[in-house]
Amino acid sequence: MTVLVCVTLAVWALAFVIPPGRYRRDGGAPVRGTYQREPDTASLLDRLSDLFLAPVNGLYGIQDPDTGQVGPEFSGALYGSAGVFLFVLAIGAFISVVFATGAMDRGIGRLAHRLRDRGSLLIAGVMTLFSLLGTVEGFAEETLGFYGLVVPLMLALGYDRLVATGTILLGAGTGVLCSTVNPFSTGVASAAADVSLGDGIPLRAAMWLVLTGVSVAYVVRYARRVRADPGRSRTGFLPGDRELAEAGTGSMPPLTTRHTVVLATVVLAFAVLVFSVVPWANVFTGEAGAEPYPWELGWSFPQLAAFFLAATVVVGIVSRMGEPRLSAAVVRGAADFVAPALVIVLARGVTVIMNNARVTDTVLHSVEETVSGTPGALFGVLVFLVNLPLAFLIPSSSGHATLAMPVLAPLADFAGVSRALVVTAWGAASGWMNLWVPTTAVVLGGLSLAKVGYHVYLRFVWPLLTVLAVLVCGFVALGAVLD
Repeated sequence: MTVLVCVTLAVWALAFVIPPGRYRRDGGAPVRGTYQREPDTASLLDRLSDLFLAPVNGLYGIQDPDTGQVGPEFSGALYGSAGVFLFVLAIGAFISVVFATGAMDRGIGRLAHRLRDRGSLLIAGVMTLFSLLGTVEGFAEETLGFYGLVVPLMLALGYDRLVATGTILLGAGTGVLCSTVNPFSTGVASAAADVSLGDGIPLRAAMWLVLTGVSVAYVVRYARRVRADPGRSRTGFLPGDRELAEAGTGSMPPLTTRHTVVLATVVLAFAVLVFSVVPWANVFTGEAGAEPYPWELGWSFPQLAAFFLAATVVVGIVSRMGEPRLSAAVVRGAADFVAPALVIVLARGVTVIMNNARVTDTVLHSVEETVSGTPGALFGVLVFLVNLPLAFLIPSSSGHATLAMPVLAPLADFAGVSRALVVTAWGAASGWMNLWVPTTAVVLGGLSLAKVGYHVYLRFVWPLLTVLAVLVCGFVALGAVLD
């Protein structure tokens, strides 16, 4: 949030220097070659008001259809991120209640215990599960609770702490990198790019399958090497590791009928999320403007927010949590997710300042001249590369998406590629950086829990990062060619 406050001030100051201008638009998309400079009529008081109201406009600012200006007092279409804001809080409540039932912890624990004699299969299973959760709902910070289970189990199987770290961090991280319907990255980016969350799913699904397989193979290869020769461990073994290993190999409590029902409800909830946002007629016919099937839901963030609030109550009822405990878990979960929700609002506020100062189109015009004639495949790769430093400065994928997409998405129109491809390239850049940057708590928090040095982890992961980056560029280029 501090970074976004600084970005807000910087953009506000730059608006005094960058001349205002505007494109003619066709259905919301800027028309190439129609940019024109406009006189600057905003007073200093107007600019101060925009700065002061930026967070408010980022939440529920209304865009005047005649002037294009955004403010809380106008009548018109909602420009703020109120729908996304509420959806994030609803997801937070849902996840908190699911974990409060103990079903998720016990389900993953049972999986690990059952595969304890098949180490490679255990690593592949846990990584694939975490990756699936990552690609569907951004499973990242939630992984911190599993180090206490996975580290002792990996030690007992003859592996080291780095294997446990890679299993958790790279498993979930690769899934987030290839976010298919992750509401916190792909969902927010799709909304900001004005495309459906379901657009681009085939490409992202193919990326997820390949990159997850590569990450699993990388960790399994290192794990087998350490198990065959413990002296080749990059981390070594700390005093007390044997005791930790013995403590992690005891019998696991069984899944109760109640836990099974909760886990089935979670699977069903995210299945509904996927089903409700995918434009099935477009997928089956291959036509972007195909008439939706009667059974398509076509949901967006308001409907999804309401659905996950209802699913939260269902989980609480089937697990027999009781009203006081359920209410407390809902409030606690929503509170835990207020920070990323506020990041979205602040980032949207930056966009409002650019919009009201009418400088967004001027920036687009300068980049339009740069990318004109750039092949679509190269453009997609450039989107991936340009977003790497932005992801370092803004580790929140939601904030990064809300800030970058209004600028990046229209550029796709100029380059002749779909906006969904830009969303995919952007999400891969954000996810790739969050596999190693020290500005994210997922990395440093996980390494701290596993007692693995950051420098050791970097030496371990950099070959995989290189391979993943090359594969992402290949997928994005292929997606542009086939678009």
